[in-house]
Amino acid sequence: MKKLILFVLAPGLLIGGGVGAGLWAAGRGGHAGPVEDPNRPKLMIKDGSETGKASSAPDPAVIDPSKYQASYQPMEQNFTSNLRDTDGFLQVGLGVSTFYDHRVFDNMKRAEMPVRSAVLEVLAQQQAETLNTEQGKAALRKQLTAAINNVLKSQEGFGGIDNVYFTSFVIQ
Repeated sequence: MKKLILFVLAPGLLIGGGVGAGLWAAGRGGHAGPVEDPNRPKLMIKDGSETGKASSAPDPAVIDPSKYQASYQPMEQNFTSNLRDTDGFLQVGLGVSTFYDHRVFDNMKRAEMPVRSAVLEVLAQQQAETLNTEQGKAALRKQLTAAINNVLKSQEGFGGIDNVYFTSFVIQ
């Protein structure tokens, strides 16, 4: 009887315990992974429904625009800034887009002051010669998108802005 316990049951218990511990450590032990924040913005499918996924913001290049609904919102006030190393100035109106639900725009409204400050900081670093080219304007749009998302991430915990658009653009 001792030999049966020693050579059959004990190794069986050890192997079973090892498998159980391995599955639990891998997240299969009744734990489905990290709990998603229900207040986090969700991607919007083209039919207007939410994906149900509140994952971290994927790279905008990964989001398939044919599957998701973009929403647009203009920023209420224009921005005016001196240009770097010149007496000229730039005045722009901006709008933003997101593939996420209304919570991204709600976050922008709450963080309006730091967002405006970040936009003005980016604008003040621009040169008129660069902004007179299509490549310069495209680069500025990318810089503004990154600046706005950085503020939203630090203030609200989630970025979600996929693109910035010019609604007006004047260099003097």
